[in-house]
Amino acid sequence: MATTKTPTPEDLSMQIDQLKLDIALLTETITDIGKSKGDELADTVRSKARSARAAGEEQVAELQRRAQETANSAEDYVRANPAAALGIAAGFGLLVGLITSRR
Repeated sequence: MATTKTPTPEDLSMQIDQLKLDIALLTETITDIGKSKGDELADTVRSKARSARAAGEEQVAELQRRAQETANSAEDYVRANPAAALGIAAGFGLLVGLITSRR
């Protein structure tokens, strides 16, 4: 028959001390993992932000180019057809005047 030893207060104290040490090590490990994941997440966010900014800058440049082309086309049309351009401008002005005067 196997005999079991009854734990003494010193045994319990040693087990509690070991448990405290294990909890401290576990806490440290969890903290390190959290910091590592936080750094990874921050790097990912920075990378996505840089990509989004670059894409936005490309779109702005494209819109500026298109706006310049449209302005150049309008200027060319006005130079080629000054009477028609004047008529369109007068009609637009009349329309805006009618809309704003009814308020």
